[in-house]
Amino acid sequence: MTSARISGPLVPELIRTLPTPELGLHLLASLAENANINSNNVLRGFQSSFGGGYGGNPAEPDLDRLLQRIADAWAWLVSKGLIGPNPTQDQNWSRVTTEGRALAQDPAALLELHGAERLAGPLDQALTKARTYFNLGDYETACFAAMKAVEVAVRDASGLANGFTGTALMQQAFQPEKGPLTDTESERGEQVGMMSFFAGAFGAFRNPVGHRTVHFDDPMEAAEIIQTADLMLRIVRRAQKRNGAADA
Repeated sequence: MTSARISGPLVPELIRTLPTPELGLHLLASLAENANINSNNVLRGFQSSFGGGYGGNPAEPDLDRLLQRIADAWAWLVSKGLIGPNPTQDQNWSRVTTEGRALAQDPAALLELHGAERLAGPLDQALTKARTYFNLGDYETACFAAMKAVEVAVRDASGLANGFTGTALMQQAFQPEKGPLTDTESERGEQVGMMSFFAGAFGAFRNPVGHRTVHFDDPMEAAEIIQTADLMLRIVRRAQKRNGAADA
């Protein structure tokens, strides 16, 4: 995925209309070349530019609102770890972090940031390898590892023979009324839906990756596939507990 670097001045109209993350990226691009940055200096600079005291420009009627938006963008950058403390200066000074400089060079990396945020919470332990590949930027292998973890978990929980693989394994494990992982207390329509969900998700996200070259360049989509695998694993774990209680 490629994207042109954000450049150009932060004019009032952009500040008024851009969503905070995009405004933050524009602000980041303007700060990336500076070794030392200070939020107060940044705000005072914009105040001077837009307040009628710089270059003969007329004052903006919504100056306070513009400054608030710049402050919001700064706070967003700090919250994402793109601006951080400067270890060589006192606490009033900051710097653009290493990740921030990379993002300033390639705004498409914002998708990677959002994708990583989606996986920031707890995931099933079986997805540790998938998360590692994702963090390395190998989205194809991450998705393969996530769906492979689902396959292993379904086989182990269902006790089905190794002869059942892929979508056939999912269909057999969640076969309505008699599948070893089927919730037989649910309505038949729900049982059919659960079987179709497992077979469909596995067929769509595991089989293409496993049998032909797929070029994953969207970290958001890869993160969502891993999240889908996490949901599938949660359902399998619940079926295991249900079966364990029934055997007790």
